[in-house]
Amino acid sequence: MQLSHVTGLDFYVSYFTEGPVGHTFVSFLFDNAQPLSISIETRPEVGEGFAPVASLFKQFELIYLVGEERDIVGVRTNHRREPVYLYHLNTSPDDTRRLFLVYLKRINELADHPEFYNLLTNSCTVNIVRYANAAGRGGGVDVRHYLNGLIDAYLYESGRIDTSLPFDELRRRSLINEAANAAKGAPDFPRRIRASLPTIPK
Repeated sequence: MQLSHVTGLDFYVSYFTEGPVGHTFVSFLFDNAQPLSISIETRPEVGEGFAPVASLFKQFELIYLVGEERDIVGVRTNHRREPVYLYHLNTSPDDTRRLFLVYLKRINELADHPEFYNLLTNSCTVNIVRYANAAGRGGGVDVRHYLNGLIDAYLYESGRIDTSLPFDELRRRSLINEAANAAKGAPDFPRRIRASLPTIPK
């Protein structure tokens, strides 16, 4: 993969149970390869489950999962049965490439200097926003960066995703579980989960 082939960015919101807190991650789009997903997560030990309050006290290591969408997305849609929403971001190729480099730098830093996950300072959405700022994003802090189950409403209101439809309609059509379950582990999984989306990346 070459940096010049990075063309766009998609944003995922996944829910253990639908509400004000979820999990967010991104996929970088390429013009000559499948999308590459990067998910910022915790690494629970055997017999250990994630606990939001405990995450504030250095209980969970921070990890970055990098892989194909049929793995990163599929484990949530097809195996855990979590509701997953997919949105295409209105991000320029140049901004997306800068963001990709920020991600790569952070992954390399963590390999040398491990960190703990923290719900308020070192979580999935907080880091996505932090890296977007480093790549040139304009905008301030919003409570929905922390209550990230509501982050798609923030993206809509700030014009970072398609606003040609009412938000409720956009959100309804951005739920990809049915398409993901039909696609299963197919090689064209990325295409199939996007086939019915209201906004198709150019």
